Amino acid sequence: MFHSLSAQKGRPVIFSLLLHRTNTSTSTSTSSAYPIFSFFGSSVFRSYGITHLRNSFRSSIQAIMRFYTVSVSEHDVSQLHSKTPKEATLVSQKPIDFTKIDINLLPTVMIVGRPNVGKSALFNRLIRRREALVFNTPDDHVTRDIREGLAKLGDLRFRVLDSAGLETEATSGSILSRTAGMTANVLARTQFAIFLIDVRTGLHPLDQEVGKWLRKHAPGINPIVAMNKSESLHNDANSFAEAAIEAQILGFGEPIAISAETGLGMMALYEALRPMLEGYMVKVLDGNCSQDENFNQNSDFCEVDESKLPLQLAIVGRPNVGKSTLLNTLLQEDRVLVGPEAGLTRDSVRAQFQYQGRTVYLVDTAGWLQRVDRQKGPASLSIMQSRKNLMRAHVVALVLDAEEIAKARRSMTHAEVVIARRAVEEGRGLVVIVNKMDLLKGEINSTLYKKVKEAVPQEIQMVIPQVTGIPVVFISAIEGRGRAVVMSQVIDTYEKWCLRLSTARLNRWLLKVMSRHSWKDQGARTKIKYFTQVKARPPTFVAFLSAKTQLSDTYIRFLTKSLKEDFDLGGIPIRIMQRYVPRIAGGSGSKNGQSISRAVKGTQSDKRSVLV
Repeated sequence: MFHSLSAQKGRPVIFSLLLHRTNTSTSTSTSSAYPIFSFFGSSVFRSYGITHLRNSFRSSIQAIMRFYTVSVSEHDVSQLHSKTPKEATLVSQKPIDFTKIDINLLPTVMIVGRPNVGKSALFNRLIRRREALVFNTPDDHVTRDIREGLAKLGDLRFRVLDSAGLETEATSGSILSRTAGMTANVLARTQFAIFLIDVRTGLHPLDQEVGKWLRKHAPGINPIVAMNKSESLHNDANSFAEAAIEAQILGFGEPIAISAETGLGMMALYEALRPMLEGYMVKVLDGNCSQDENFNQNSDFCEVDESKLPLQLAIVGRPNVGKSTLLNTLLQEDRVLVGPEAGLTRDSVRAQFQYQGRTVYLVDTAGWLQRVDRQKGPASLSIMQSRKNLMRAHVVALVLDAEEIAKARRSMTHAEVVIARRAVEEGRGLVVIVNKMDLLKGEINSTLYKKVKEAVPQEIQMVIPQVTGIPVVFISAIEGRGRAVVMSQVIDTYEKWCLRLSTARLNRWLLKVMSRHSWKDQGARTKIKYFTQVKARPPTFVAFLSAKTQLSDTYIRFLTKSLKEDFDLGGIPIRIMQRYVPRIAGGSGSKNGQSISRAVKGTQSDKRSVLV
């Protein structure tokens, strides 16, 4: 395996060869067992030559992989120690702790390459989660959008971007052409890049085209060439060496050999990235506060109330209703691929932005479809991923198509009702967004426009009676209108979802509620000793009863409706649980507190949870 630090800008090159251990039958000398060779500087290459290296590899590489070291001349060693004062200062300074740096200051590394070389697999390996879809489709492209994540490679932290496969000869206006244009726009704001190739197929003509494309669109970036899927050549040293030498034709320096699937070669990638990232962070931290000050700011940030924490917003809906267009409108940039084609989005794309001083994480999901048992491939994986992202979100934005509503004369299809009910069952805040209202404009559609705006909120309330007061927003994402209204409703719903009410306030409210409820039989009336909130996100309350009885469903619905009306909690699910306080013979006065404490501890089996 070959890995090196860039030889440009006066930095020394460390060129290590991951070779095979020679058979003891071939040579019995001590140097042939586990010799270690290292050479520093590019002069060794000039003196030996590529042809000589190729012949040496073919004659010496045998069975088990080992690191070798080659002796260097005194001239190379003297060059290594002769540093300028500026370089000596950088070497002697305190190492940068990437774990203490604000995420907004971290460098960005983009993974680029032709289709089906393992970019998404490497992305998942770096972020240590299976977020990007990975599926072997040589004739198709699974990834179409730019995914962002926080990479954790040893003690390194950086933002990593997964991109779509590049095909420079794609037809103008096609999906591949649009993804290449979007990748170029994001790459212009990126500091570093990893150029991924498939070592099994050797240097493909498309790899050379991608190299030319990188020089054209990112001339200031010197990418790290990584030969992925190297585990397939561990028994063929000659092929391995030839592939490594062939990869240097790209002109980006010596490659490193990795395996995103198995994790091999991550140390080589770490050694290649670290000096580059450290050099970048030195410049960034010189213009900003120190890393210790950034760490203190992050610590203070963790102490704010729950409603000020980062908001997780998932955009869900059926295919081709404008979810990706809405995400681009909220971000105010072309971040995800949009177009008239249905099912364009496959990966759930996560993006971060700031809105009025609040951090918001947006997740654009693939079109929600009913999964068929026999359905396999990227479509099936997209459905599973959309469902997982719905459960991770704090607020769910359900997008509807105004034109389809007008044609079908109904607000929600079965699939959309399933989405809304699942969001409520999971305890998430719900906001309904009716998109494409621009298609109902004009004198001919003016009556239809008004009917849609009046009928949709009423019908949604009938279809989802579990939650009252669901906010409905009418927008046109393609025209860029409605961003402020959508975010206002989303933040308002999130703050309600995080609301906490004091026990004293709730018990004062309970007295008023009990007085205005009409009881048919006062003797059969269930007595609530006190009412308290035990958690938020979503608001969850506990009613402590004076006897071993249960509140009726009608009474619970009455309490829920009163909570929503009196505390303005519409649009979010509310959970009410019941516990009873057992009676103690002769117990009064100070023993009441003891009995309540015992009830809280020992009545878990009598708990009843109602989701409303």
